Amino acid sequence: MKGETLFESFRTISAKEWKQKIQYDLKGKDYNEEVVWNSPEGIKVKPFYHADDLKHINITATPVTSWRIGQVIYAGNAIMANEKALKTIKKGAEALRFLIPSENIDVSVILNNIDLSATKVYLDMQFLSKSYISNVLNTIPSSNTLIFQVDPIGHLARTGNWYESMSSDFILYNKLIALSAENITSIDVALYENAGADMVQQLAYAMSHANEYLNTLEENGNLNKLKSIEFKIAVSGNYFFEIAKLKALRNLWKILVEAYGISIPCHISSTPSKRNKTIYDYNVNMLRTTTECMSAVLGGSDSVFNMNYNSVYKKNNDFGERIALNQLILLKEESYFDKVENPAEGSYFIETLTGQLAEKALILFKAIEKDGGFLKQLKSHTIQNRIADGARKQQEKFNTKKSVLIGTNAYVSVEDKMAQELELYPFVKKNPRKTLITPIIEKRLAEELEQNRLSHE
Repeated sequence: MKGETLFESFRTISAKEWKQKIQYDLKGKDYNEEVVWNSPEGIKVKPFYHADDLKHINITATPVTSWRIGQVIYAGNAIMANEKALKTIKKGAEALRFLIPSENIDVSVILNNIDLSATKVYLDMQFLSKSYISNVLNTIPSSNTLIFQVDPIGHLARTGNWYESMSSDFILYNKLIALSAENITSIDVALYENAGADMVQQLAYAMSHANEYLNTLEENGNLNKLKSIEFKIAVSGNYFFEIAKLKALRNLWKILVEAYGISIPCHISSTPSKRNKTIYDYNVNMLRTTTECMSAVLGGSDSVFNMNYNSVYKKNNDFGERIALNQLILLKEESYFDKVENPAEGSYFIETLTGQLAEKALILFKAIEKDGGFLKQLKSHTIQNRIADGARKQQEKFNTKKSVLIGTNAYVSVEDKMAQELELYPFVKKNPRKTLITPIIEKRLAEELEQNRLSHE
């Protein structure tokens, strides 16, 4: 009809009608058994989603107007790190994460000729030092824009030990916050993904982990000095769920800080998961990292740091880094992933997943806090045991081929030989040492299978 839009010419179809049509087409087969599946997080995934699904879900959209192409640089030598950084910026990098192994590394040398107003810089220090950070803030112009990745709790979870002790680490952390830098706190959520935690666990542990810092800051009167917080996220291959995971993280953080009566933004930096990466048929890793970076962007990451497709077994090399950087450039420049604000917003499926993940994570978070908090559960090994249970379930699915990694446990090329290609030891390293708690260990799904194949080459 004249004046009528295309959409107005179609009547609204209810969710009930859609379900009836599907049940009719199933010809007597059970709807729940045939087209509904359960995710590892206990979420029932339906064959279709409708506006009705959003009626009982409270989602707050957090605009992310742009994202940065990131590159990780090891800064064992400050001059070489600076040279590499400048070359990387020319190639298209917009964010740099420097891995700083010791206090002997001069940050002013690393950042020489780098425009901090144009390039976001993360300092991932493998130590805890107030004098080091103070010196950076006092000597480097625009250093308030730097992100200092300080996370003593993450260090405890990863290594089993504090830098010095719980009391001294927390005292020093409070002193660092008092410096009033733009970002001094980083939450290492990637560790939980790479160790085998499911998404609900990752979200709940991220909040409980962060809550330990909020608690100590409140107790010491420093809460108002916290300006922002960073979450380091690892993104796996479950495309839509990972988009929802990142969106749920922002919603949960908003809920948490509102409980303290404050408003503090969170910054999300993402990288592909190590969990599903493989040695054999390693080129498939490029496909995996591409979709994972896509999820990271669509989920609202502020910066995305890609992983070299051969990083599992090969030392950093120009070709691998070039491919990793170009993947992100193609997503941004050729696929227009920077042209739409919140592209996943309004998707019934993703918005429903976001709400369900956030709701389940909030329940687990409250249970952790009721039991004494994240640190108490780390010390009692409750967190480690829960992650280990999730990892075992993932491993069983991989071993029985219910979870497929192309070229590794399915469509295997017997001609693929890797024993002579290994430059790095690609498996979990066993280094017995005395620790306060059992550390959370990252482990890839394909490790046992790959070790067996290598032994028979």
